[in-house]
Amino acid sequence: MAKDEKVKKDGEKGHHYDASDISVLEGLEPVRRRPGMYIGTTGPEGLHHLVWEIFDNSRDEAMGGFCNDIEVTLLPGNRVRVADNGRGIPVDTHKKTKVSALETVMTTLHAGGKFGGEGYKISGGLHGVGASVVNALSIYFRAEVHRDGGIYVQEYSQGKKKFAVKKIDNSKLHGTIVTFEPDQEIFSTKGGSTSGGKDNKIAFDWQTIVNHIRQQAYLVKGLKILIIDAREWEKGKELEETDVFYFRDLGLELPSASFYFEGGLVSLIKYYNRFQKPIQKDIFYVEKELDGVGVEIALQYVDDIVDRIVPFANNINTPEGGTHVTGFKTALTRTLNTYCKKNEMMKESEGGFTGEDVLEGLTVAISVKLREIQFEGQTKSKLGSMEAQGAVATVFGEAFNNFLEENPDEAKAIINKSILALKARKAAKAAKDSILRKGALEGMTLPGKLADCQTKDASESELFLVEGDSAGGSAKQGRDRRTQAILPLRGKILNVERARIDKMLASKEVKSLVIAMGTSIGDTFDLGKMRYHKIIIATDADVDGSHIRTLLLTLFYRYFRQVIDAGYVYIAQPPLYKIKKGKEISYAYTDEERIKIVGRPAAEIDMIEHPGPEVDEVPTAPGLESLDSTENNIGTGATKYHIQRYKGLGEMNPEELWETTMDPANRILKKVNIDDAEEANKIFDILMGSEVPPRKSFIQSNAKLAEIDI
Repeated sequence: MAKDEKVKKDGEKGHHYDASDISVLEGLEPVRRRPGMYIGTTGPEGLHHLVWEIFDNSRDEAMGGFCNDIEVTLLPGNRVRVADNGRGIPVDTHKKTKVSALETVMTTLHAGGKFGGEGYKISGGLHGVGASVVNALSIYFRAEVHRDGGIYVQEYSQGKKKFAVKKIDNSKLHGTIVTFEPDQEIFSTKGGSTSGGKDNKIAFDWQTIVNHIRQQAYLVKGLKILIIDAREWEKGKELEETDVFYFRDLGLELPSASFYFEGGLVSLIKYYNRFQKPIQKDIFYVEKELDGVGVEIALQYVDDIVDRIVPFANNINTPEGGTHVTGFKTALTRTLNTYCKKNEMMKESEGGFTGEDVLEGLTVAISVKLREIQFEGQTKSKLGSMEAQGAVATVFGEAFNNFLEENPDEAKAIINKSILALKARKAAKAAKDSILRKGALEGMTLPGKLADCQTKDASESELFLVEGDSAGGSAKQGRDRRTQAILPLRGKILNVERARIDKMLASKEVKSLVIAMGTSIGDTFDLGKMRYHKIIIATDADVDGSHIRTLLLTLFYRYFRQVIDAGYVYIAQPPLYKIKKGKEISYAYTDEERIKIVGRPAAEIDMIEHPGPEVDEVPTAPGLESLDSTENNIGTGATKYHIQRYKGLGEMNPEELWETTMDPANRILKKVNIDDAEEANKIFDILMGSEVPPRKSFIQSNAKLAEIDI
């Protein structure tokens, strides 16, 4: 300590510190205080994680052979009901807690049947906090157990029981029904989303749940899973008072999705590659147990330049990979190098394959099952069990080598695909090194058409990607020069769906974007050098604008996924109409908003749209005087409406563009997540890929939804 440095001593004012300052959180209070520690986020991902936790308990029953039927129902009031025909959670008194085992499981962290004994040999929810965490974060939670000839019930709110476990009736069934309603004080759009319902509240997304549970159905052979959307059912709140075990027994005609697969991972690979052209006819498959680790792998190479690795550990999807993925990649690279060398299929001067070469065009599902499993974090996104790495490497390496030896034609196709990737990698590296000079990456040679912002603080810098010079001109004049940069894109950027880095960087528009961002690309990508923490795609509200937006999303998904993961990519939401009545001006972002403001649809007012700054005069609709003028932001009376339909951003003058699309105080932005980008990529793969049948099917299925602008 420095000689003149002073430190306040215990007892001085404001620095009292003793045992009374130590907080002890009891029961499930830690979960409510720090929900992110248990479910990752209080945004949409965390909300859906609650469903996965309850569903996983039922799925673990199926993995143990005790259950073959699970039903998931979305109910009114943002409630979810999960029912299974498993053994039913025990309801007898727990020796240690002195209360029912059901209450112990639902109200105590790290309590469950997955820490030893014979309750579960294999499970995904090994942390034992799933049900109790969901309980803690729910305003309403009800557990109903059918076992030992009775129906036992207990209800909770915010993790606290409303009454002791009680038997309410007799039953010949067995299983568990859990119904819960997330606490909206915990979950809101502020937890990670930029769009949502009223008061920032968020709701369950049907497609997200269907996609996740479909994946689970592939992983447990013989398991029937039914999902029902009953959110519009008027009697939904009364469900707990009905005497049905499965919701389907009510016989209601509601939207639903049913899954049942006997093919396991092979069926999953077929599903993922349904729009791809396979270069490997037969799907490779192996299932074997080694040293207590169950290994199941299915893979197929397709005519593509990217890979898709879908890893699971005890049926939990681990998107960040882990030891099982490491073991697989090591064995794949080693096996193909060995086979290639043995059969003299590559020149010595070309060296050997790297992991990047052998993964190109590969779709693989990796599933491991361990009795004692270790994840990194409660959200279970990465496997940490070291024994999985050796087991996967050994089981897969031996089986895949045999597959190559027994299928020489398949082996040749795979090797040729990898050799092509190797040559392309070297060519791309040489091209990239020559195109992206060091000075350019450091911002010394920024694109000439980029109107950069003044600040060097990336956290407050924004880059608008606008369509064409006209919109670019308005944006440059109307922007906040201190924090907002503008990069006009001339025409449609290169379709990167099947383009390698060398060809991609030869595109002037793509190259300008890469240099402007400052992150580089490929193996030299560095998110820390990102010059803007908001990349805002601002395109016109027409077919061409949608196409350009999809191209850009595909570019980010394919080559800058980390930028999306960091939450840096947004889509601007410019208005469709400018509505003027007298001196009052309002903007409508949808046709519905315009109808609310004007009072009746375009078909009734015979509105004719003119390009450019011209406007139409529309008489005030009869009865409009009764509308709430505050809500509609428009006056009443006989004054005519002046409506301008914006065909593109270039039609807005700088002031209008700033006020509606660029001003942080007024604008609407949609944050892009991986699901958005992946969906855009999938649609683009269908429409722009080499396979004709998927494109024909898509067009036939969606033709009636097309809007023709004549």
